[in-house]
Amino acid sequence: MAARLNPLGTDIGPRLVKHLIATNKAVTDSPLPRATQELVKIRASQINGCGGCLDMHTKEAAHAGEAPVRLNLVAAWRDATVFTDAERAALELTEQGTRLADTGDVTDEVWENAARHYDEEQLTALVAQIALINAFNRLNVILRQPGGEYQPGQLHA
Repeated sequence: MAARLNPLGTDIGPRLVKHLIATNKAVTDSPLPRATQELVKIRASQINGCGGCLDMHTKEAAHAGEAPVRLNLVAAWRDATVFTDAERAALELTEQGTRLADTGDVTDEVWENAARHYDEEQLTALVAQIALINAFNRLNVILRQPGGEYQPGQLHA
């Protein structure tokens, strides 16, 4: 699979990526647990079929010490015993927030469940993480950025 375009080879691409990464840093530095951040990125990327993001975030999570069994079960989180109730709430919010075109909304029940596990700072970061990974997914899927070559730490400053 060949990429349609290398956005970093354009004038606007590096500026765009710089700002997206800066926005993501606010989430990374937030009180939302890092494991939850990576699980959200992985689940949204699975739903969106983004090989580039799946490659990056599964490798980053593994490099940070995430257990392989948890990485292998993200897509089937409802049927797995390895996720906390808080992580399950985040994954469900991720699914509804990623599938807005299908569902039309995030239900009050899903929101209230997430709010039971995360405070307002964490919820803000969680919603931002969902929005940001969906933006990255869409860029990569539209441009057909392939997965497979990412090395942990490659895109960190």
